[in-house]
Amino acid sequence: MAKVKLTVNGRAVSGDCEERTLLVHFIREKLGLTGTHVGCDTTQCGACVVHMDGKSVKSCSVLAVQASGSMITTIEGLASNGELHPVQAAFKEHHGLQCGFCTPGMVMTAVDMISRHGGDLDEKTVRHELDGNICRCTGYHNIVKAVLSANEQMHGAAKQAAE
Repeated sequence: MAKVKLTVNGRAVSGDCEERTLLVHFIREKLGLTGTHVGCDTTQCGACVVHMDGKSVKSCSVLAVQASGSMITTIEGLASNGELHPVQAAFKEHHGLQCGFCTPGMVMTAVDMISRHGGDLDEKTVRHELDGNICRCTGYHNIVKAVLSANEQMHGAAKQAAE
């Protein structure tokens, strides 16, 4: 057994697990944070995306012991003071979800994407960067609209202030 210490959604946590335990299973089973979904266990679907030290990772491809000492943000950690994160709100507003299974991974990927591109996003870039996230319901059209809307909301005001 290995001891894993993380900061998850701003809270210091620790737990024992087998060395082969995937981060996604540690998050779900040891911490009870079930918003991070297990889809394929092979990094194909993106349902398990979390942020590790500020960058999106597929938590089914990271061992919990590898993540020890890291800061992890899950879908549960995005909302603040009862308010949805702008990306979550945009997914709701633009119907960027249907069954909801892929939604946590899509949202986490979108938050990272918007952060990395500093607001400079277009449809082609969004579609390219969502390539590792599978949705069987929406055809991606509304997901892309939601990401672009959140990007505008988060960075549009900053652009106007700079002008």
